[in-house]
Amino acid sequence: MRVLIKGAGVAGLTVALELTRHGIDVDVVERAAAVATGASGLAGGMLAPWCERESADETVLTLGKTAADWWEEALPGQVIRNGTLVVAAGRDTGELTRFAGRTSGCDWLDGAGIEALEPALGGRFKKALFFREEAQLDPRKALAGLHRVLLERGVTFHFGCEVEDGTGSFDRIIDCTGAAAIGATPQLRGVRGEMLFLETAEISLSRPVRLLHPRIPLYIAPRGDNRFMVGATMIESDDAGPISARSLMELLNVAYALHPAFGEARVVEMGVGVRPAYPDNLPRLTVDRDVISVNGFYRHGFLLAPAMAGQVATILTETIPNRERHCA
Repeated sequence: MRVLIKGAGVAGLTVALELTRHGIDVDVVERAAAVATGASGLAGGMLAPWCERESADETVLTLGKTAADWWEEALPGQVIRNGTLVVAAGRDTGELTRFAGRTSGCDWLDGAGIEALEPALGGRFKKALFFREEAQLDPRKALAGLHRVLLERGVTFHFGCEVEDGTGSFDRIIDCTGAAAIGATPQLRGVRGEMLFLETAEISLSRPVRLLHPRIPLYIAPRGDNRFMVGATMIESDDAGPISARSLMELLNVAYALHPAFGEARVVEMGVGVRPAYPDNLPRLTVDRDVISVNGFYRHGFLLAPAMAGQVATILTETIPNRERHCA
């Protein structure tokens, strides 16, 4: 069986790896010049199913609990399992209670517990939630790593081009084009996400930290080399234009509220990505004759892509005669 995957974002690359594990020949076509150029390259990379459950369906937790193990197997050494810390300013400590009541898998920390985990935050917060089973990775490194692994497995990549609908010389097409399908796929909408990269040697964090706020709950994720990703807004829009002044101020305010040292940090990058989402904010797998579409990951791309890729592999391997299966 020959399969063509459209899209080299996190969905397309995870599907490609799952299919090669079943001995399926895979080509990947991507209209950009390289991997990690779309919304996947601007993701937070947090493998945080319990935190995401606070505002998401139980499905996100069910499908996302095995994501860290999948990524660790695919890219040994890239997953950092230091958990997630959730904090709130003194006047917003009620937000912590609300957050904890909508999910599970967390421990309450007092000021001493916070300082033990993150010395830089010592004395700044009185209470926090610690999700010790959660993890993170660097999305750009992960996508580049998957690209290398897939090349080693014989996958052919076609960058800077597109293909017309129809399978042609391929037995199946897997459409993983993400936001590019908005307008063509019923019910699929865009959710704009904006982020910053800050650089400072004045503070060190060992894990993603989420700062709760009634209006702008955002996160800061350490990326190494004194860099921190601050993100991400959620705006109901498919506008991929430059970051707005309001969002820039909000992101910077959140960083400063977490620690004043971020006030002197350098802004080394600003980015905007459009996340594809369905009305329920859950990904969907649809089959239309020889085309399988996987889309609608919302803010859960790296968390849910492995599980969805496994579903694609199951569908295809059930249709392959035994003599064609060559599991890798």
